[in-house]
Amino acid sequence: MQAETILITGAGSGLGKLTALTLGRLGKKVIATTETELQATTLKNDADALNIPLFVEKIDITDPIDREKAWEWEIDILVNNAAVKEGGSLVDIPEENFRRQYEVNVFGTLLFTQGFARKMIRKRKGRIIFVSSISGLMVNPFSGPYASSKFAIEGLASTMSQELKEFNVEVATINLGPYLTGFNDREFNTWKTWRDDPAERIFNYEKLAFPFKQMDPAKAVAPMIKTILGTTKMYRNIIPKLMFPLVEAVNKFQWMKRTTCRLGKRHLMVQQAYKMKPGSDGKYMI
Repeated sequence: MQAETILITGAGSGLGKLTALTLGRLGKKVIATTETELQATTLKNDADALNIPLFVEKIDITDPIDREKAWEWEIDILVNNAAVKEGGSLVDIPEENFRRQYEVNVFGTLLFTQGFARKMIRKRKGRIIFVSSISGLMVNPFSGPYASSKFAIEGLASTMSQELKEFNVEVATINLGPYLTGFNDREFNTWKTWRDDPAERIFNYEKLAFPFKQMDPAKAVAPMIKTILGTTKMYRNIIPKLMFPLVEAVNKFQWMKRTTCRLGKRHLMVQQAYKMKPGSDGKYMI
């Protein structure tokens, strides 16, 4: 049988890069795409240094020309990993930053997927993985732009899993917890790009940090690969599994939550964002 070809977007850094390199090391056929040419060059050099065969291309999923270029490739598995993370209160965040959040995570992801989904439908075979987040199932303050985009991804993935069923195309999600790749800490620095009046802001972003301790990203790669390769057939894959009870409890609480609960008091997670140091002091939770 011909080896499956796996396309991973957003492979220029973080877990996308780790996963692409690991799959390549395992002998899988991988197309790894990055947002910029610089990221592509760096990834090629890193793969060559490790003697890992990877086909690397710069593909910006928000660019129609790049999407058309990518659709020429024949793939079996699409891993929608490309994403950005805009931090800030929903009251404070400027329009352009909020729009960028959706242009990449929602519009870019869906439009990029459409071309490959059509090819899979014609072949009546394929697998589409949406790399979502715990933030697509529960929220925390100052991550509202990102969380809302991942809630949208959850809706897209769930709908697509129903619509593509008759064409023998699998759809699954990977819901990642907080891993120390720099992604979460960069979120709490995006306010530095805002073109607004700092005096009008509700919160002091110089004193805020990502409110969770973060985990070793190397430990996420193996379970991600199980979902990508289809060795697990679960639709929703929370990584790490130990976070499942938390997600379940938070969602259950939403059905009992009262609008007047501790009104006038600072939320515990807002306070945690003021207390936490960037990068969780560089320490992993597990």
